[in-house]
Amino acid sequence: MQTNFSATQLADPQLAEANQILRACVHCGMCITACPTFRLLGDELDSPRGRIYLVKDLLETGKAAGALVATHLDRCLTCLSCMTACPADVDYRHLVDLGRAHIERTYRRPLRERLVRRWLAWLLPRPAAFRLALMAALPFRPAARVLPGLLGRLLRSVPARIEAPSPAASSATFPAQGARRMRVALLAGCVQQVLSPAINEVTVRLLTRLGCEVVIAPRAGCCGALAQHLGEAEAARRAARRNVAAWARLLDDKVGGLDAVVINASGCGTQVKDYGHLLKDDPAYAESAARIAGLARDVTEVLDSLDISCSARPVRGLPVVAYHSACSLQHGQRIHELPRRLLTDAGFDVRDVPQGHICCGSAGTYSLLEGELSERLLAEKIANLSRTGAEVVAAGNIGCIAQIAGAFPRPVVHTVELLDWASGGPEPGALMRARR
Repeated sequence: MQTNFSATQLADPQLAEANQILRACVHCGMCITACPTFRLLGDELDSPRGRIYLVKDLLETGKAAGALVATHLDRCLTCLSCMTACPADVDYRHLVDLGRAHIERTYRRPLRERLVRRWLAWLLPRPAAFRLALMAALPFRPAARVLPGLLGRLLRSVPARIEAPSPAASSATFPAQGARRMRVALLAGCVQQVLSPAINEVTVRLLTRLGCEVVIAPRAGCCGALAQHLGEAEAARRAARRNVAAWARLLDDKVGGLDAVVINASGCGTQVKDYGHLLKDDPAYAESAARIAGLARDVTEVLDSLDISCSARPVRGLPVVAYHSACSLQHGQRIHELPRRLLTDAGFDVRDVPQGHICCGSAGTYSLLEGELSERLLAEKIANLSRTGAEVVAAGNIGCIAQIAGAFPRPVVHTVELLDWASGGPEPGALMRARR
C-alpha cells in the first residue's frame, strides 16, 4: 500500500511503525472473508482492509477522528482472525491500536459513552471493586430479562453465584510437590479471579503437582489488555510497567529466578507476550519487558513442557468435550492444536467446533459496548457448539468461558480444570453442579 507520510511525521516512532505496517498490505482481501464483523454487516469499512484505510487517513492527515471512524474501529473485535488469514503478515493488531489511541486523543465521544467506557476501564482491572459491584448488582439480576440496552447487558453479565476471594489471587509462593522442576510466576489477573477463582486454584494445584514452584508476585495485576482495546494506550503501558517491575524482581533473585511467566487467560497472555513491543521505546523498561515477554507462556505450553500426559490417569465416564479455541489463543498466540492434543492425551473425546475460527463475541468489553453484534456472534457459536453433541465445553480464556456459559445449557470450564481432573485432581465444580 502506498503511503504519504512526510519526513517530519516519519521522525515519530509510532508513525514510522504505522508506515511500515501499511506498506506491507497488498490489498488482496484475504482478511475480509475471515472477519466476523464483515460477515455480519457486509460493509467494507467493517472489514480489516476498510479499517486499515480509515487508520491510514487518520494518521497521514493527523486530523481529528469523527463518529464514523470511531464507530467502525469500535466494531472491531480485535479477534486477529485477519492476521491468521493474511498472506503478507500485515501487523493489523498494532495498527488498529494506533488508530484507537488516535481516536481517544482527538474524538470527543458523547457523554454517556465516555462515562461508560471510563467506568469499565476503571472497574474491571480492580478485583475488589469489581466483586463489590457484582454483589451490589446481584439482587437486580432478574430484571435483566426486561431491561433493554447496556443496563440489561450489564445485569445479564452478573454471575448467579459470586465466589469468595481465593488464596491463589494473593501474593504467595506455592512450593513444588517433590523435586522442583521449574519456578514460574503466575499472573493472577483481574476479572478472572472474580468470575472464576477456581481457575487459578486449579492451575496452582496442577503445576505444583507436576513439580513447579508457583509464585504470585506482589503488585502484579491487570495485564492492560482492557485499556489497550479501549484506546487508552498510556493506561495499558502503566499496567505493563507495573507487571514487568514485579516479575523482574524475581528474575535474578537468590531462590532460582524464573523459568516462565504463566498466564491462564489467553487474552492476558497475548498482551503479556507483547510487552516487549509495548514498552520498546521506554528506556527504563524496554530490556526487562523484552525478557518478560520472552518468558511468557500460556499454561498449556508449560504443561506440555512438563509432559502432563505421563501423569494422566483414566477417569471413569469422561465426558465428550468440545474445545473452543479462543481467538486470543489461536490467532493472537498461534496456539490452536496444543490444548486439544493435551485433552485428547488425557483421555477425553474431543470434538471440533464448526467454524471454530470465528469469535464468540466476548472480546473483553465488546460484549457490553457492542451488544447487538456480540449477541449475533454468540448465537452462531452456541449453534455450532450444539452440533458437536459435547457434554462439556473447554476453553482457555475467561471472557469466552463467561460469554458461552451464559447461553449454553451444558457446563463450560477452563482447559486446566479438565487436565487437573484427568491427572489426579477433583472433578470440576461446574460438572458436579450440572449433575445436581
